[in-house]
Amino acid sequence: MRTYRQFAAVYDRLMEEMPYSDWLSFARKCWDRYGIPKTVVDLGCGTGNLSIPLARSGFSVFAIDISAEMLSVARSKWDEPPSRSGYRDEPGTIRWLQQDMRDWELPHPADAVISFCDCLNYLTEPEDVSATIRQTYQGLAPGGLFLFDVHSPRQLERYAEEQPFVYDEPDVAYLWTSDYDEERMEIEHSLTFFIREDATAPGTGALYSRFEESHVQRAYDPDWIARELEQAGFELLHRVADFKWDKPNAESERLFYVARKPE
Repeated sequence: MRTYRQFAAVYDRLMEEMPYSDWLSFARKCWDRYGIPKTVVDLGCGTGNLSIPLARSGFSVFAIDISAEMLSVARSKWDEPPSRSGYRDEPGTIRWLQQDMRDWELPHPADAVISFCDCLNYLTEPEDVSATIRQTYQGLAPGGLFLFDVHSPRQLERYAEEQPFVYDEPDVAYLWTSDYDEERMEIEHSLTFFIREDATAPGTGALYSRFEESHVQRAYDPDWIARELEQAGFELLHRVADFKWDKPNAESERLFYVARKPE
């Protein structure tokens, strides 16, 4: 499992179109139906694009990520005065924690855990997924919900079929290629970035720094994930797809699981 390194500095710029509001809406619909939590764990929080809105809404958030670089970006966003503008009457809290999702822990059980944006796909061995599910069960209070999504096997195939991907703007560009292992349902994304430097010498062209990142994701049989949840002790409430409450099908891209720890 690789961590985000230099990528953390440009992550938010390149992920502007990600459906963060849809993930938040999905979580809120689940909580409205099964109970509003007070404490929420954001497992694989990245740069805080879900943790910060949740805290602004009054939740007590524990934002967990393995990458120190991603957490550093997240903290800086939360600490900026404008980030809390308009939320001073009843603000929530965030505690940023650098932990591995396979063995994360808090001093007290949490009311809810979310892990969106295909975080579990970065666990490339079945035992790591199982460990994360078991640890999440242990970290939840009775009645707590575990909400997460994963890329379907078909979605990783699409990445391989549609690659390469190119992003080209004056200040940042990348070339993204993918290599898919059909037997393991595993894909390696190789990205080469070119980032424009802030200062350039007068009379010269723009200067760019180059760096490379490699990110590996693996898809799993959706039924196997369901069995792992149930074997850990969870009650599997819903399996849906693509931010809708429809059952997954062969063309579904993003699979959502709603599981509850029995009271």
